[in-house]
Amino acid sequence: MDTTHVAVDGWVDAVPAPGPRGTATFDLIVCPADADTAATDTPDTVVSCTSGAPQITHALLTDIQPGDLLRVSGMLVQPQAPGEAARLTVHGLEVLDTALILVLNGMVLDRYGDYVVIFDADHNQVPVFTTLGQWVGMAENPDAIATLIDIHERVNGGDA
Repeated sequence: MDTTHVAVDGWVDAVPAPGPRGTATFDLIVCPADADTAATDTPDTVVSCTSGAPQITHALLTDIQPGDLLRVSGMLVQPQAPGEAARLTVHGLEVLDTALILVLNGMVLDRYGDYVVIFDADHNQVPVFTTLGQWVGMAENPDAIATLIDIHERVNGGDA
């Protein structure tokens, strides 16, 4: 297994999700370093990121949104098979740019790792389910989703 200390810039693909034992996970979309000279069909790279550092985990679960541009640093583990995502254990996090604030129109289904939430523009409460359809609970507001998921994982051993 090949590991390297790196710093990369990329966009957050989806809302960071709480992981086991106080961690947070998210995918970072990294464009080719030579994007100006690379072929137009050169794919972006998806880097699966995890952090257990309390201050980084807190920032990921409360402040970071899809579309935010981040600079992360840490230990990169190369994928074991072609087509798998590289894994980065994040030790440093810097927000370079924030995404535009989205205005919800109607209902929106969103995924937080192994959980699904339903945003309704007419209501502040957010119903939360596992991806298997198990009821988790009703978050009083969008800011309470991460806390509700964390409690559910503590009670149920971390399996959604």
